[in-house]
Amino acid sequence: MCIHTGEVPFGYGAPTNRLRRQAMAKIGFIGTGIMGKPMAQNLQNAGHTLFFSEHHDPAPADLLGERGVALANPKEVAQEAEFIILMVPDTPQVDDVLFRENGVAKGVGKGKVVIDMSSISPIATKDFAARINATGAEYLDAPVSGGEVGAKAASLTIMVGGSEAAFERAKPLFDVMGKNITLVGGNGDGQTTKVANQIIVALNIQAVSEALLFASKAGADPAKVREALMGGFASSKILEVHGERMVKGTFDPGFKICLHQKDLNLALEGARALKLNLPNTASAQQNFSTCAALGGENWDHSAMIKALEHMANHSIREK
Repeated sequence: MCIHTGEVPFGYGAPTNRLRRQAMAKIGFIGTGIMGKPMAQNLQNAGHTLFFSEHHDPAPADLLGERGVALANPKEVAQEAEFIILMVPDTPQVDDVLFRENGVAKGVGKGKVVIDMSSISPIATKDFAARINATGAEYLDAPVSGGEVGAKAASLTIMVGGSEAAFERAKPLFDVMGKNITLVGGNGDGQTTKVANQIIVALNIQAVSEALLFASKAGADPAKVREALMGGFASSKILEVHGERMVKGTFDPGFKICLHQKDLNLALEGARALKLNLPNTASAQQNFSTCAALGGENWDHSAMIKALEHMANHSIREK
């Protein structure tokens, strides 16, 4: 994040009046956890002023100052800001922040854009969007993928649902936080895309876990097996990043198992409503549940391998 000079942040292209105005936007940011805090820092570094709600927890001290202001509740944040970004854990928290007595909905109106970057229910999202849009404001669901590493590196994938006009207004903010940014469709479609993303990620983690466990139990060095597979058709980001975590046993969370369980619950609930069978998603969820039973709900989701190791009575990290 850089000192605010009124200049267009790097990568925004020619300094049009619209982009100059965007570079000095007033942004409400609610939810400064593992991913939210670095996202907020990237916005501040780009020259934006952020407003934080202290209705739940104090704002991080290192985000306050010239470009960071703490306010009492989400309503005050929404009154001060042009854009209001939410990055909270689950559907009930989004509901609370938006519609509590002093919630965002009480402070928004025409000209404001509410952007939910949490990962929550697509069905609830459509309801939330309708209620916010009824105030005259616009609503975007814009969940992200990339974990803590992507949040810090401003390389998040951002999947957006909402109107094209609101998306274009918010796009310079998304550019500060991510690299692969797609307007998928209307409200709810961003969250649907994120659920699909979490299905693919979980099943890839399960595949890598099974492969490394198989290799280790057969007597091969899982680190060498992973290295060999990285050069072939089995190569993937999951094998690269999470495969290394599995081999080294470094399971401090970038993305917690309990949060991935929440996302797969959304997938399985949606599947029931749509009369779909997602058998492999259900299997991955059971493996996460085994991890939780072992006390690992706050482990990184790459620790799914520990569930399979437990059932096999074999660890790939022990000789």
